[in-house]
Amino acid sequence: MVGNLLIYLGVVVAPTLVFSVVLSLPRLLAAARRRRSRGSPEPTRPPVERLAADLRRLRRALACFGPGTPAIRRRAATAAYDALLAQACESVGVAQRLDEVAEGIERDIERLRVEQALCDAGIVLS
Repeated sequence: MVGNLLIYLGVVVAPTLVFSVVLSLPRLLAAARRRRSRGSPEPTRPPVERLAADLRRLRRALACFGPGTPAIRRRAATAAYDALLAQACESVGVAQRLDEVAEGIERDIERLRVEQALCDAGIVLS
């Protein structure tokens, strides 16, 4: 009699346990993925390849500005180019002083120096 009762419980309980495990499996896997992904931080900077592509694009745009280009457009593009140069320098560990140098010849010279240092570091700008 006890044997029959155990068989009856096995027949009734086993499918319930199997289905509950199968139904909760996706939730358990998602929790494990979330726990694992917390350990690896997401990068906060764009990849160097993207920075180099943006630098090349802006450099071409600056070279194509003609004499009739509004000054505000030229300044905005130059400021964006300088910001990208600073990000690229930070990514590859090159020293730069673009933020410290005043507008004019000194900043143009610093920009050329930074471009050459980035080229020496392996970033293709042209």
